[in-house]
Amino acid sequence: MIDRSLFTGLLAALAAAVIGSAWQLVSRHGVTTTLGPLDLALMRYGIPALLLAPLWLGRKRIAPKASRLALALLVIGGGLPFGLLVLAGAQWAPASHMGIFMAGSLPLFTAIGAWIHTRQKVEGTRLAGLACIAVGMALFAGGSFSGGSLDWRGDLLFLAAAMLWAAHSLAFAHCGFTPWQGAAFVNGWSALMLLPAWLIAGAPKLLDAPWPDVALQAVMQGVIAGFLGLVVYMVAVARLGAPRASLSAALVPALTTLGAAAWMNEPVTGAVLLALALVVPGIVLASGAVRWHARGTQPSA
Repeated sequence: MIDRSLFTGLLAALAAAVIGSAWQLVSRHGVTTTLGPLDLALMRYGIPALLLAPLWLGRKRIAPKASRLALALLVIGGGLPFGLLVLAGAQWAPASHMGIFMAGSLPLFTAIGAWIHTRQKVEGTRLAGLACIAVGMALFAGGSFSGGSLDWRGDLLFLAAAMLWAAHSLAFAHCGFTPWQGAAFVNGWSALMLLPAWLIAGAPKLLDAPWPDVALQAVMQGVIAGFLGLVVYMVAVARLGAPRASLSAALVPALTTLGAAAWMNEPVTGAVLLALALVVPGIVLASGAVRWHARGTQPSA
């Protein structure tokens, strides 16, 4: 009989992968055409903050019981700071880089965070997976520094964003929120943090951008990624745990690369294919979902 909790977690992880890839593609399109990172961040966090306002303004307001550090990491790792790093990086590096560096480094940073927090060891197939990821990203990163390319600036921002998202995943497990409460908390505080950012940056590009571009970003950033995406990922973490929820990242590099080739005519180079060949299997092994056991032995419970 299928474990309903496990099945729900797997569906949520799959949905998170599809939404994450679509968000990367739309974000790259937005910041390289008519909009800027702050414009997209306003829609990414402002719209879901309004949609979830009853959870942080109504009678049954969220009452956090976690430490301030956990709450801060939840917001920083999954909210505005994370989003701005990704959106700024998308101005410099192609979408395929976003998929490979963000999704690929997420299991690495999650494993490091789990070791720091609980001294959880990484052995066997998980260690082999992390090694594959590290080698794949290192080889791919070499091209970012060749021929005067400026892609490396975006790649570094993607790595920093993945580190924050890993902290967000681990912090959520200790905050005692439901997925909806967590999404409301993260988006609400992110929307508040946008106010001083707007005062510094000045008038938004939203006022002059074509309405089809604004409508596309509002739906993708605010409703699908900011609202549904955050919730389904938190459901995956709650049902599968942070390390296994990160398995959803295995689909993202390939989906983003194929989507960027079809939509934005980004070339699928040999370097990209080599990176995918190492990073994608590495993510699967690093998640701990696949284990090898010696013949005649039974897996431990």
